[in-house]
Amino acid sequence: MFDLKVAEDAPNEIGLREQNKIEKRLRIKAAARDLFSKHGYDDTTMRAIARRARVGLGTLFHYARDKRDLIFLIFNDELSAVTTEALAAPQPNQSLLEQLMAIFATHYYFFSKDPDLSRLLLKELIFYSKGTQAAAFLETRGRLLAGIEAIVGNAQNERRLGCRETASSIARNIFFVFSGHIRWWIAQPGPHPFTGLNDLKQSLTLQINGLDPKPRII
Repeated sequence: MFDLKVAEDAPNEIGLREQNKIEKRLRIKAAARDLFSKHGYDDTTMRAIARRARVGLGTLFHYARDKRDLIFLIFNDELSAVTTEALAAPQPNQSLLEQLMAIFATHYYFFSKDPDLSRLLLKELIFYSKGTQAAAFLETRGRLLAGIEAIVGNAQNERRLGCRETASSIARNIFFVFSGHIRWWIAQPGPHPFTGLNDLKQSLTLQINGLDPKPRII
C-alpha cells in the first residue's frame, strides 16, 4: 500500500540533504579561502581545510580532488558572475577597442580586490582542464571567448575590421593578449586596475592596428 506519510516526508528530507550540501560547500570555500590567505597555497593542507570546514577528509575530496580544485571551488561562482557582468558591459555605439576594454576592465577590478588569491587562480588555471570543478570553469571561459568572438564578428560584418581571419581566431588571439597581460599585471606589488588596463589598451591597439603604416582606432 502507498505510504502517504513517507511521500509527504520525502521532499523535506531531500530539501534537508540539499541544504546540508550547500552549507558544507560554503564552509569548505570559506575555510580554503581563509587558510590560503593566511598560510599560503603551499603550506596549506587538505586535512587542515577539512578540519577548519568541519567535514571529513573524504567529504572534502568529494568537492575537490586537490588544492588546485579548491582554488576553483572558491572562484567559479564569482568568475561566472563576473563574466556575465563583463559581457553586458560593451555598448553598441562603442569602437571595437572600447568594447574589448569594457569587457576586460570588469576582470581587472575583480582580480584587484584580492591580489594574493588572484595570483593563485591565474597561475593554476593555465593548464586546468581536469578536476571536479573544471567543467564549470571551462564553461565560463567558453562564454567569455564566445562573447569576444561575437563583437569581433559584428565589427567584421560592419566592415570596421578588415582582417580576413575568422572571428574565432581573432577572438582567441585577443584573449591570449588579455591572458598574458593580466598575469604580468597581477604579479606586480599592489596591482592597480588603471595601470594594468592602460598597458592592455596599448597592446590591444597594436593587435587591432597591426603593422599598418596608417594605424587607426576602430
